[in-house]
Parts: sequence; structure tokens; C-alpha cells
Amino acid sequence: MKKFNFKVLVLFAAVTLLMSSCASIKKMKKNADQIKWDVTPEVLEAHAGQVNVSVEGQIPEKYFVKKATLTVTPVVKYEGGETAYPEIKLQGESVTANNAVISFTDGGNFSVKGALPYEESMRMSELIVKIAAQKGAAALDFDPIKIADGVIATSELVDKSGAAIVGIQKEENTSGKYDPTIDKFQRVVPDEFIADLHYLINSSYIRGEEVKSDDINEFKNYTKSANDDERKDLKNVEVTAYASPDGELDWNEKLSKKRESTASDYLKNELKKLEVEKDVKTKYTAEDWEGFKELMEESSIQDKELILRVLNMYSDPEVREKEIRNLSEAFTAVAEEILPELRRAKFIASIDLIGKTDAELLAAAENNPASLNQAELLEAANLTDDIAKKKAFYKSFTKQFEDDWRGYNNLGMTQVMDGDFDAAAKNFEKADQLDNNNPIIKNNLGVIALKAGDINKAKELFSAASGIAPEVNYNMGIVSITRAEYDKAVQFFGECTQPNAALAKILAGDNNGALKVLESSEDDGAMVDYLKAVVGARTAKENLLTESLSAAVAKDASLKAAAKSDLEFAKYFENPKFKEIVE
Repeated sequence: MKKFNFKVLVLFAAVTLLMSSCASIKKMKKNADQIKWDVTPEVLEAHAGQVNVSVEGQIPEKYFVKKATLTVTPVVKYEGGETAYPEIKLQGESVTANNAVISFTDGGNFSVKGALPYEESMRMSELIVKIAAQKGAAALDFDPIKIADGVIATSELVDKSGAAIVGIQKEENTSGKYDPTIDKFQRVVPDEFIADLHYLINSSYIRGEEVKSDDINEFKNYTKSANDDERKDLKNVEVTAYASPDGELDWNEKLSKKRESTASDYLKNELKKLEVEKDVKTKYTAEDWEGFKELMEESSIQDKELILRVLNMYSDPEVREKEIRNLSEAFTAVAEEILPELRRAKFIASIDLIGKTDAELLAAAENNPASLNQAELLEAANLTDDIAKKKAFYKSFTKQFEDDWRGYNNLGMTQVMDGDFDAAAKNFEKADQLDNNNPIIKNNLGVIALKAGDINKAKELFSAASGIAPEVNYNMGIVSITRAEYDKAVQFFGECTQPNAALAKILAGDNNGALKVLESSEDDGAMVDYLKAVVGARTAKENLLTESLSAAVAKDASLKAAAKSDLEFAKYFENPKFKEIVE
């Protein structure tokens, strides 16, 4: 009897089975071009720092081997590397696993979605699909299949240099609104001095002790100084005479007029002695009810509130006096404390204090900053566009007024303008320690967080400064671009004509609106022209594209390489004019 080697038979069966398995998945590999692919977006794009994709696959009928398993992996491939999206496993009808099942008879559909962090090297890349097949012990890798190009990275053109706000207002302002007029330097500051010349009851005679009072002497000195000092401008000298609101109205009318006459004659004579040539304006008021009310409000007289109610209830002076006299005890106090103060002539000198000229402020800030007050030193910094000088002035401010947050805040702002964000952060933090609820400082700390890429922190800080100044809206517009909230960004930028505002409109699909922004922009930087070129590419306006791109690379030669790998211009890569510009 002939003997058979059982091991050989088993090995032969296994090889036969393996060859059969290989043959079936080799056929799947050979016919892989029958699989249909749909990619969204058609060209990969970067938004919010991510490259999102949705891949839909359609397997034809009689393709998927019943005992086979496919592992499908979308991959972004670029020069120097590749990055894979999540994979999906598909299985035939006879496979006992927990994957998506594809019918041999009918075929089937599948989808895979994912997001990858954007990298600069992905600008010129392609989306491929890697497929690994397995049937039993047999395994086979398919040839990679290209299904899309990538990556359009226009959103990455956002300039994350936010707008800092200069500190002008005093820290005492707690309104929550940015008010640059508070403590702002005023070249001309109005001022006045008021003195009272008092009379005895029913008299218009000027007493010697009154004209020798400190009040009257200070008034004359003030007026003389205003007349002689070139830094002061004496605007007006006025006399207003009054009678107290007691007695007959007709008598008070005559009395106040007489007091106007004696007081004005006296003052005119005194001004002549002082060699002050200024006309004296005069008027009189029969009964000084306004003065009466002011003094009553400041007094501690019994029944004060009742007397004030009488003033509010009655406008007729005779009725007022009658009602007050009815309060006999209160009226005695009024007659002793209030009425004598109202028998007077009021002298008013109004002047303008003339501040330093621009040249004087700048010279003092450079040579003797200690001679300037806070408002003057801030104004000197505001007068120059020289960042080094601004920085020096604000450093002087921090030394002279070390408890004032504005010096550190503004010094930090100049450092932001210089690109020194680490130094700026330290000064903004110092300002925050001095006034930790100040929305201006919150905005500026947000600028630091934004530049560092901490978008969530930046948004939180900008929200704390919401509504105080246009700079905050601009910064929130940048945040919105980085979060791919393009319509919101457009709203935040409003009428702004900076490149970021145009970029937001491009990303929101408003190319015409973006072009209007760019054409009206006062920014002369290369990015304005580059974005015009992007609009030209998106709207198929070749002249706009080439003219703008030519202007952009003339200002910044590094944009040649950027344009070469910018898929916004993919349709023009072989265009002779385009190639001439970027070579």
C-alpha cells in the first residue's frame, strides 16, 4: 500500500489557499480604479489652524471579496513627509468582525472624516488614499490613489499683531468707557477767580474793611497776573450785584442796581491803578434766590428741607418770602446765617491758561522731562512718530510717576509696535498690578496672548474690554478669523480698511467687498497687493492678479516663494506672466 505524507498535503493545501486568497485581493488591487471618490472640499483648505476633510467612497458591485478586509487611510502627502487622517476598515460579507460591511453583489458606500493640524509644509501637497487588503493570512498593499490637491492656506495670512490702546485717561475713571478727553493735555485751559464784596442791609455803601479783605486782594492779584503773564489771557472781568430775597421786590430792584454801580466804579478804578485795561461787564439781580438755595443746601438750619420744598413749590418771590417768614424760628436762623451772605457784588475774572507749544513740549520731554506734568509728558509722546522717542518719554513717565499705570501701559504699546512682545508683556502686567480692572490694559494683555497663539485667553481679555475703543473690535476680528468665524470677523472689523478686514471678506466669500477695502486702505504694505492678487485669482481677473502680485513682490521679495506654493494661484502656475513674476 502506497503511503502519503500528511504534512506535505497540509502544506500544499495551505499554499493553495494562500495563493487563492492572494489572487482574489490582487484582483481587488488591479480594479481599485473602479472605486469612486468624492472629496469635500475638492481642494483641501486650512481653517482655524486645521485641515478638515470628508472622503466619500463608492465600491462597485461584484468588487468586494466576501472574505476580504480593506483598511482605507486618507493621507496628506507633502515634500519631506506625510500625515494620516483616521483610517476606516471595511469587510466583506463573510468576515466575522465589527467593521462596515460591503456587499459583494451590490457594492456599497463608506465615508471617513477627519482633521489635521495645519503645517506650512502642507501648502503644496496632495491627498492620497492608502489601502491595505487582507484575506485570511494573505495581505497586500494597493498602490496609493491621489484623490485631491491641497492645501489652500489663505486663512493663515491673518496678521495676529493686535492693536494696543494708549493710556490717556486717569485711573480714577470708573465709567468702563474709554474717554480720551479725561486728563488729556489741553493747550488752553479756562480758569476763573471769584470774590464777593459784601454790603450791610439796605445799603450800597462800600466799606473799607470789605475792600481790604483777603478775598478782594487775591482777586486783584489774580487779575493783575493774568494781564501781565504771556502764558495767561484775561478774557473777561464781570460784576454782578445782588440784593437778598427779603423785603419789597421794588426796593430790592433799586438796591441791587445801586450796588452794581458802586461795585463797578470801585473795580474800574482799581483796575486802572493796576494798569489793567479791560472793560468791566456789569449786571444786577433784584433777589438772589439761586444763591439762597445754594447756601440753604449747604447749611444745617432746622427745617432746611421744608424751606427748600417751599422754593420748589412756589416761583412767585413774594409768596416764597411769606411762606419762609411763617417758619418764624427757621427764618431767624436764615436772617442771621444766609441773608447777609447774599447782600453782595460778585467779581469774576475769567482767563485762559496758555500751555506749552508743541516744540516746547518736545524739547522739555527730551531735555528736562521732570519739568512736565503727566498730561504734558503724555502729549509730548503723542506729538512724535519716532518710536524710540516715544519709548524714552514713556520711560521717563514711569520714573516720575511710578504709581500711574499709563506709563507702563504706553511703554508696552511702543514695544508692541517694535515687535518686542516679551518686554511689552512685562509692562502691561505692571500696569495691570496698578489698576487690575482697567479695560484698556485688558485689551493690551489680550494683544500679547493673541500673538502667543493663546486664542482662548485673548478672546477672554478682549471680551473684558468690549466696547471701550475701536481697537478692541479689530482684535476680536482677528480672533474670529483664527476661529474660522468669518462672518463674525467682518462684523467686528466694520469700516476698518486694514488688510485683515479685507482677508475676512475674502474668507467669507465677498471678493468685491474685499477689493473695495483694499483699494481704500491707507496701508502701503505688500500684503494689501498680495490680497488683491488673491481676489484677482478668485474672480478670474488676470490683469488684477498679475499687476497686484508684481507690486507685492516688489515690496517684499519673499512673497515670490509664497505665491509659487499658494494654491490660490494654481490655475496660473503655468501662465507666462505669473511665472515671470515669481521666478
